Amino acid sequence: MASTSYRPISRRRRVLVENLTAYAFLLPAGVLIFLFGLFPVAFAFFVSLYRWRRFPDEYVGLTNYERALGDFSHVLFFWLSLAALLYGGWLLWRLLRQIVTTPGQRRALLYLIPGVVLAAAPLLMVRWGGVLLPVIMNIPRRLRGQQETQGMFVNELFASFRFPEVLDAGNVMLGIMLLGVLLALLFTRWLKHAALMWRATAALLALGTGALLMQLTLDTINAAIASAREAGETLPIWTQIILISAGFGLLGAAYWLWGRALRQPGDRRFIGLAFVAVTAVLGAYLLIAELPRVLASADRDMLTGFNITIMYALFTVPFQLAIGLGLAYLLFQNLKGKTLFRMIFFLPYIMPFIATSIVFSLLFSHRQESIINNLVGAVGIAPQKWLLEPLGVGRLILGESVPPFLTGPSLALIVVIIYTVWTYAGYATVVFLAGLGNIPGELYEAARIDGAGGWQIFRRLTLPLLSPTTFFLVLVAVIGTFQAFTQLWIMRTPAAGRSIDTVSIYIFRQITDADPSYSYGAALAFVLFGVILLLTFVQNRIAGRRVFYG
Repeated sequence: MASTSYRPISRRRRVLVENLTAYAFLLPAGVLIFLFGLFPVAFAFFVSLYRWRRFPDEYVGLTNYERALGDFSHVLFFWLSLAALLYGGWLLWRLLRQIVTTPGQRRALLYLIPGVVLAAAPLLMVRWGGVLLPVIMNIPRRLRGQQETQGMFVNELFASFRFPEVLDAGNVMLGIMLLGVLLALLFTRWLKHAALMWRATAALLALGTGALLMQLTLDTINAAIASAREAGETLPIWTQIILISAGFGLLGAAYWLWGRALRQPGDRRFIGLAFVAVTAVLGAYLLIAELPRVLASADRDMLTGFNITIMYALFTVPFQLAIGLGLAYLLFQNLKGKTLFRMIFFLPYIMPFIATSIVFSLLFSHRQESIINNLVGAVGIAPQKWLLEPLGVGRLILGESVPPFLTGPSLALIVVIIYTVWTYAGYATVVFLAGLGNIPGELYEAARIDGAGGWQIFRRLTLPLLSPTTFFLVLVAVIGTFQAFTQLWIMRTPAAGRSIDTVSIYIFRQITDADPSYSYGAALAFVLFGVILLLTFVQNRIAGRRVFYG
């Protein structure tokens, strides 16, 4: 018999096989995240940079954002580019400090070489996509007037990759990507600290992104200033950027000083820091007062849409969470048939929006014999037009002389708010029930032994321990109200005018009107995305610190 010898697999080969296997399993999920997560966001930004009706036209830069936000777009993009530069610089500084202060790590400075190449690769990929996408989107124009044949579009699609400008951009991108991979393998095998290389890549990628965005912003600002000079006007963009930035900087300093003041043991130091914080707030207010001026040239319909969206969120989120918490607390008691009640309360959330919205439209009909008009008539209130009423509830109650800030949401929007609260209160109830179930019963027993009453237990024990659940529901509810569309569109009536048009409705109208503007709609969608992202960040930073996780 021939003898066989067993050769054990080396550790490096085993680790390589395990990593490749893991990445092979993660690849489908990564492709889906890219196609349905990252790519739509990047494509929306790409579309917003072009004049785009039915087909892509000339490159216009940040013109659509100037149309939406006015001069504030210059301030906003300057902040974004500066934030990317500062973040990249901070990452690079941390990396260099770790390398310099760690004995035997001086050679790791060489990781900046593959880091530069690897950071350039995704930026060149974005450049290649920016060259390729207009060519692909122009396929219908190139095929116009030709006789349609099977596979014509597919042939033209593959031909788009062979355009000279696309080939040039693609060859540079592939060359840099291959060089980056080779350098990464070489330096990882030589220096054996791959994590430092990827950190250098992230820092340099942030710096590169910030530099490109800053260049785009400066080009737009210079073009706006030159256009104003040709018209014989002055455009104090840089003054506005400096004043508003200083105002928000003072506001952040005031928040930090107030936090320090609350931690001071003595009254004298508390009063001193609190006085400085209040002074910083007043200074910030004087500087941020420049903000209405830069928004004076913004799209008024978009600002009105944001105003309606904020009112919709303010009147929806607190009520649906309060009702959900109250129902959950009641159903958490030992009641007969509570399982049935849980199902009943959750039914509105799983019912189709179209069906329930139509039912609510019939309930709140303007006809005198409608169910809701009969109910309000029973208590002496005159029949209302409900979904046909564009006037605010403040004006309906207090009369025409009411100040604008007391007008409030229109009666039509109030009906949609009632519908939204009815729909999502059951979902909040179920989530709150899950949170109540995670609170140990021993804590309630100990509180009752100590003599705590029902209200004290609820306030001092239940609410703090429910803070993670409440934080999650507030976050989801705020995002949901800013993205709400279906119920608003179905219950929207021409008689109510635009008193019910949130930002989502306004964006949809921009891309579905008789003369659609896809580029401007994409810019508005990106603005809404940025607002939601900012709100999420603020809630995580401020409310997240007050969450008690036990």
